[in-house]
Amino acid sequence: MPNVIEALQPALEGAAMRAVFALPQPFRRLIAGPPVRLDDQELALDAQLLLKLQKLTGQTGLAAATAEKARAAMMHATKITSDAPLPGVVVAERNIPTDNGDLPARLYRPRELTETGPLLVFYHGGGWVIGDLDSHDDLCRFLAKHAGIRVLSVDYRLAPEYPFPAALDDALAAYSYAVDNAAELGSSSDAIAVGGDSAGGNLAAAVALQTTRSGEQKPVFQLLLYPAVDASRRRRSRELFGNGFLLTDHDMTWFMEQYSPDESNLSDPRLSVLLADDHSDLPTAYVVTCGFDPLRDEGEAYAKALSDAGVPVVARRFRDLIHGFANIRPVGHRFEEALFEIVGTIRAALDLHKV
Repeated sequence: MPNVIEALQPALEGAAMRAVFALPQPFRRLIAGPPVRLDDQELALDAQLLLKLQKLTGQTGLAAATAEKARAAMMHATKITSDAPLPGVVVAERNIPTDNGDLPARLYRPRELTETGPLLVFYHGGGWVIGDLDSHDDLCRFLAKHAGIRVLSVDYRLAPEYPFPAALDDALAAYSYAVDNAAELGSSSDAIAVGGDSAGGNLAAAVALQTTRSGEQKPVFQLLLYPAVDASRRRRSRELFGNGFLLTDHDMTWFMEQYSPDESNLSDPRLSVLLADDHSDLPTAYVVTCGFDPLRDEGEAYAKALSDAGVPVVARRFRDLIHGFANIRPVGHRFEEALFEIVGTIRAALDLHKV
């Protein structure tokens, strides 16, 4: 019986959460409390309500005593926020061979898409420590369906078992696999993009940088959702939003300690891509940041560095949102609304690379 109750708990918590979010706006505001305004921005009611519910259940951050406990907590959270799988998407399990063993992966395709077209190699977020194919399944389905593209989601090795640069090595191997096997994946080698959220955005940016500088076939586009791009310094947004907005200052420190315990690596451009000597000739980029995110300022600094180097870049700050909103789309209307804008930009960018 305890096992049955434990298995049902995320579903019950999820149903309760969705019931709260379905309440009329005045009741949701009453639960969430007065509007939160900081740095000339107002937090979206959906985001504030989510944070209030997390606080009421004792959730204060993403870090934990061990990586295993943090991963279990993220798995539990994913089950709470997940709804029925988004329809109209064909999903196929894959294995990507590398020198360090096979990487699990998932290929997503809109059901109606049969012709060859662009492919987005996607790296999940989670501080290089947590997250997996399941934690980002809904997001990848949404990107595939509404951007009208194929998405190859990659499950790279995690820290602390595999510290820097293991995740990047896997990200590069997965991108090379996509280029080499583009036809079999429904694309072509000159229509492969990279993308990711948070730590996954870091990996996507690093793949774009490394392949461009090595003279390899570089991605045609990089989708960077609230990316981590500079581990070498603290910025104002980390001081402003480092507590109370899902991703905390403590989380960021803990994740980096797991991924790069050797502090001499913090300025390595393979990790801190913002510190690269040369950003010219990199792929067109779409850099998404959130107003209430400790990573906001470094993401926007990276967008500026790309622009200053002559790289076509769209920088979009969702002033009212928090880090990680893309993973909680099924919960709040505002999160989904922002994602629809994102997929519209992706579609417009990759329409140029239809084959």
